[in-house]
Amino acid sequence: MIKKIDQIRNIGLIGHSGCGKTSLAEAILFNSKSTNRLGRVDDGNSIMDFEPEEIKRKASLSTAFHPYKWKSREFNLVDTPGENDFLSDTKICLQAAEGAVVVIDAVDSIKIGTEKVWAFSDEYNLPRLIVINKLDRERADFYKVLEEIESTFSVKVTPLYLPIGAERDFTGVVDLIRLKANLYKNDGTGSFKEGEIPDSMAEIVDKWRENMVENIVEANDDIMEKYLDEQELTPKEIEDTFIEGMKSGIVLPVIPGSATLNIGVKQLLDIIDQSLPFPIERGKVKGHKVDSQEEVEFDVVDESPFSALIFKTLADPFAGKLTLFKVMSGKIDSESTIFNSKKKVKERLGQLLLIEGKKQTPINTASAGNIAAVAKLKETTTGDTFCQGDNPIVFRLAEPFPPTISFAIEATEKENEDKVYSSLARLVEEDPTLKVDRDQSTSEIILSGTGQIHLENTKDKLRRKFGVEINLKTPKVPYRETIRNTREKIIYRHKKQSGGRGQFAEVHFDISPLKRGEGFVFDEALTGMNVPRNFVPAVEKGIIETMRSGVLAGYPAVDLKIRFYDGKSHEVDSSEMAFKIAASMCFKKAVQEATPILLEPIMSMEITVPEDVMGDTIGDLNGRRGRVLGMDSDGKYQIIKAEVPMAEVLRYSLDLTSITGGRGSFQMKQSHYEEVPPQLTEKIVAASKEEGR
Repeated sequence: MIKKIDQIRNIGLIGHSGCGKTSLAEAILFNSKSTNRLGRVDDGNSIMDFEPEEIKRKASLSTAFHPYKWKSREFNLVDTPGENDFLSDTKICLQAAEGAVVVIDAVDSIKIGTEKVWAFSDEYNLPRLIVINKLDRERADFYKVLEEIESTFSVKVTPLYLPIGAERDFTGVVDLIRLKANLYKNDGTGSFKEGEIPDSMAEIVDKWRENMVENIVEANDDIMEKYLDEQELTPKEIEDTFIEGMKSGIVLPVIPGSATLNIGVKQLLDIIDQSLPFPIERGKVKGHKVDSQEEVEFDVVDESPFSALIFKTLADPFAGKLTLFKVMSGKIDSESTIFNSKKKVKERLGQLLLIEGKKQTPINTASAGNIAAVAKLKETTTGDTFCQGDNPIVFRLAEPFPPTISFAIEATEKENEDKVYSSLARLVEEDPTLKVDRDQSTSEIILSGTGQIHLENTKDKLRRKFGVEINLKTPKVPYRETIRNTREKIIYRHKKQSGGRGQFAEVHFDISPLKRGEGFVFDEALTGMNVPRNFVPAVEKGIIETMRSGVLAGYPAVDLKIRFYDGKSHEVDSSEMAFKIAASMCFKKAVQEATPILLEPIMSMEITVPEDVMGDTIGDLNGRRGRVLGMDSDGKYQIIKAEVPMAEVLRYSLDLTSITGGRGSFQMKQSHYEEVPPQLTEKIVAASKEEGR
């Protein structure tokens, strides 16, 4: 069996947008000598934020990867986005990590993004440690953040270091295990010298060292007994017990630091190395059989059957598709043939690649626990599983969050319309949170995503990667038309005589409404021979074609029944076209006489908000003609269940963010259609006439 010390570990950096994850990643790479300069997000020269859209926004919009070595051991950094629109990528990519570093801003403290990524870590049962970053900034407060962590997450934190100084006077950290001060040079090199703890900190160091020891000894009964007997614990005993407690989840360590000043980063690297688990320590990997839910499991060692989870795809217009996978068990070589158990096809792998920011380095083998990539696979997409054909297994990828905002899109140049659709298909392969549909009733291409920034970023990618420019517009609401009343004996005669053969057809209809969702019923109830039966299909076709654009405001007509019971024909002048025209005109006449009404789509919504803004959220829903159906609680959050007209929530994602300060989220799906209030119907009809519907 492989020694755990030889395995690579994948470390996720998680936190709210702007907390300094990428700056910390840059400092880690610099201190581990993976890079020779300390990249800066604000300067646009970060190794991990390399996409033009990320440089422009100064924020991570996609998970980036980079290997590093520390004390002869190997790691992969998994630098995830904290922006709400891109948290699906964070959630999915965290499946490739063995542990997480939660980065919290010492000024802004815990935000909703912090809470969300913390929940992901809970879901995956990931061991984690906390870095309180930006302690050099004005209003930074290490001890206030500690209190907020404990109250927000209901956990007991264990600082292993305390900051020396605050704000612009932050110059180092106190090691509570060894009781030494680490004093840093003010040059960003990460160099520090060990010295004595400042006298002014003696009292607070004693307090927090006692807190640290009390928390750590809970991980080991023998050490606990020794501590309770008031025997002196050596630094090694404390350190070993800390590692034991960290891996068991009893101890949650906290480290102060400043990524941009490169303070506390080397201490963090040591703690990661000592305490976050190796892949084999996370237990067996579990999946299920190809055609059943029967569980399959493998040891996370090279000697196990090969298996891998495809968790990310990158689209490149030149290099083609780049597929990223985590080796869950076994190992794989370049130029191998593997089995895609989800698609049930074999794939030939080319050169294996190691991802280093925007670069890829060829490698010969990917071992258990490693993250690797391969280019230009034909069948494989995100969420698939690689394995051996004689040892098949299927892994489940985390579900991306559902779309919350949609825009209608159009190419700025009409000749590029087909290219827009094909280019979007490439981006959907890369980003499973994107959805592209064509609305048949409005003929619009609808692009849906997890937020406005998400879709604007997609627009930028289309232009940069595929040379396609698009406009984003608020989508049209897919209204429907129907009738309220029944009318009988509606007669229309189509007669045209303009030289040569004429046109003649007469149809007699009854029209009646149906229940919502019943569609259209055509009842052929002819008796006698006034209308030859071979004209009946033309009559039905004339009605159906007219229904597509409605009568009232140009929207499809639904939920009605036409009874075709009589008519007249001419042996020479009657034709299929004449009866089709007569049917169309008679249908329009019948609808107008049967009190036409508009129907609008109603959305079923679940809105999750903090309790303190629940009243504002409900008030806002009432103002949108919404109906609150009920409420549930989930910890500090309230879940509001409601039904709201689609027309009122086309940009709800932006409005909810404004109401809740970014702390709210929602899901919605179309439920049913209801009648539009008369005063709104008039406005919609008038607007449709202006558009020429």
